[in-house]
Amino acid sequence: MGFHSGIEGKTFFATKIKVGIIISSLVVFWLLCTATYSQGTWHRINVPTNQNLKSVCFVDSLYGWLAGDSGIILHTTNGGLSWIRQETYSTNEVEDVFFLNRNLGWASMFNYTTVPFGTILLKTTDGGMNWVSQVYPTEDIFITCILFRDSLNGWLGGKPHALVKTTDGGNTWVQAAIDTSTLAFFPVLSIQFYNDQYGYASGGMFDIAGVTWHTSNGGDLWYAIDATNAPADEVHGLHLFDSLHVMGAGGDPDFGYGVGMIHTADGGQNWTYEELDIQGNAYDLDFRNNLEAWAPLGPKRKMIYSLDAGSTWAATATPDSTAIYDMTFPDSLHGFAVGREGAVLKYQPPVIPSVQPVLSSGTGYTLYQNSPNPVRSGTTFRFTVPTDGGDQILPTRHAADILQLKVYNVFGKEVASLINEKLPPGCHEIGFDASALPGGIYCYTLQCAGVEHTTVVAGPEKMIVMH
Repeated sequence: MGFHSGIEGKTFFATKIKVGIIISSLVVFWLLCTATYSQGTWHRINVPTNQNLKSVCFVDSLYGWLAGDSGIILHTTNGGLSWIRQETYSTNEVEDVFFLNRNLGWASMFNYTTVPFGTILLKTTDGGMNWVSQVYPTEDIFITCILFRDSLNGWLGGKPHALVKTTDGGNTWVQAAIDTSTLAFFPVLSIQFYNDQYGYASGGMFDIAGVTWHTSNGGDLWYAIDATNAPADEVHGLHLFDSLHVMGAGGDPDFGYGVGMIHTADGGQNWTYEELDIQGNAYDLDFRNNLEAWAPLGPKRKMIYSLDAGSTWAATATPDSTAIYDMTFPDSLHGFAVGREGAVLKYQPPVIPSVQPVLSSGTGYTLYQNSPNPVRSGTTFRFTVPTDGGDQILPTRHAADILQLKVYNVFGKEVASLINEKLPPGCHEIGFDASALPGGIYCYTLQCAGVEHTTVVAGPEKMIVMH
């Protein structure tokens, strides 16, 4: 008859309110996920040089160093607003610069001009105000990458082959033991350690073989990739998700080939290589956070980025068509990249809309980050239910209310309901097998569901699924 009466009307409007709350919550979850994980942008900043820059290192958002041709090292203490040139007393190109903290740093120079040819190592203990040089003891070895885990223990990689360690702060260097694989003694371009035991290195030679190495005993012995897993070109930057899951970037700049990504899920025993449908070669690989990754394509004057931890990639042009080769993210809000002709880029994080989730203030519920995260297969959710204080804690909470722990994809679709019951006060845990979910970003919330209402009392939190 076009109207509702009595109990029918109350039920109708209660149902509308409940549906409206749920729809609003789902929209908020989608906005939070997509906004948080949209990519940022890069803009060019001024530096007092037009020399080619090859390496960038920041120890925090303020203190950083750039290095490149003609012995140039530039230093900033204000996040790139101004730069000071540090004296190296050399015109040799600086290949890599690495700082452990604001004071202690190292750099490597390629010496092609005077005998003995090879590498000159630089060290500073005062932030680069003074650099002390030392000739690397082996001739015709050119150090491409530096990594120090503390003030004494460090690693160098180089070409035509070098994977060497120091235990005295760089005074002496010893070649690491490597297995007898046919790919063992190739150029090393990157070294990363996950902890004291698990480490990875990558490198190779263009059009011959890309190589990775792994160690599980602190570097006492390294194992090279099996030749059947090796790509045809170098592997540049590495990213370690954990001790077993690692990604490397590379590719082939020749026409018809694309950027390549290499992965292991078993600590380097086996690797898989895939070429993206993007022309070029990735010269570095850096993650801004758990999901957002960037890689520069050098002479292609582009970067590629991923918003799902490397599952999918897209390309974007660099500002002013600059050729970028190296980049770093000292934290999730700051990034810097360098390249040809004095090109220095600074990262601008995405603007996140001020969308507030549908929450009841002062609910007393706490929903913690799931662990582990990212999720390979299984994970655990933990939350706290407050002491039952009736309407003093949550005005919309009634005796008949039940708790619901639900997982949604980025489109707001519910993909899992893990709890749907009344629970006593205290801390609760529940395991979840995410192996059936596609890789990607998910949100989860704790809801309080009653007869005439459903209220989000904690969350949303974000979960990353990677297989």
